[in-house]
Amino acid sequence: MVQAIELLSRHPGERLSLARIVRATGMSRATAHAVLTQLTADGWTVRDGDGNYSLGLGLLAVARRADTAFPLRRLALDALHALADDRRVPVFLAERENDSIVITEVIGTPSVPWIRPARRMPFAPPVCREFIAWAPESERETWLAAADPLHRPRLAAVLDAIRARGYSVERLADESAPMLEALAGLRHSPVTDPLRHRLSAMIADLITIDYLPDELTDHNAVVSVAAPIFAPGGSVTASVVACPDTNLSAARLRELAAATIDTAATVTRTLHA
Repeated sequence: MVQAIELLSRHPGERLSLARIVRATGMSRATAHAVLTQLTADGWTVRDGDGNYSLGLGLLAVARRADTAFPLRRLALDALHALADDRRVPVFLAERENDSIVITEVIGTPSVPWIRPARRMPFAPPVCREFIAWAPESERETWLAAADPLHRPRLAAVLDAIRARGYSVERLADESAPMLEALAGLRHSPVTDPLRHRLSAMIADLITIDYLPDELTDHNAVVSVAAPIFAPGGSVTASVVACPDTNLSAARLRELAAATIDTAATVTRTLHA
């Protein structure tokens, strides 16, 4: 059911055939038909005369009730729109939920395809650095211990840099992401130690974690810039993420980072009010 609803939500202006839903979700035709029949009976989807499906008003009512349980998105919305309009870049809000980070709002159309509402990421290295940079030392050490040993020294230095300057930078080229995911999956499969070390080395070659202060040049490949939103207790509960996905000079990167930090600070103040 979740797969079907997520698929239809990504195509809000379309009516999708059962065959297309089967292809996109990987469900069998019988399972997809049973799922959509129940969703339609509950009003979460609508079936037209040609047998195509779209979202129903029943789901909208549920979504509006559920939205009240997550106030941060509503509190941040105006500030996110202002940042996106002012800097002319897509922006998203990422919130921490236990051991995951969830994208809860996206403004604009990011060029990186994985950035979409409801996308969930594990709270694990090397991502989510702006969430851990201000954490207590014990939590930071636990997070670092889960990282690839090859990355730990750089990650520790990067966390210090993020806390000092107030933002993180994602610099992984999008075209490297599929290869990186495939290599990471192989590394955790039953392989020999020499092959595991070789895979780890290949991953280290593909990923460069953030920028340290002395690494900035006139051409910095910046996928995103993220600044923390602090909960009343001082922990990082969410982040504002601007997504230029282009080369920026050091000066332009700092300008975008300053605007992103200001936006996150505005949301923090609103959250504390």
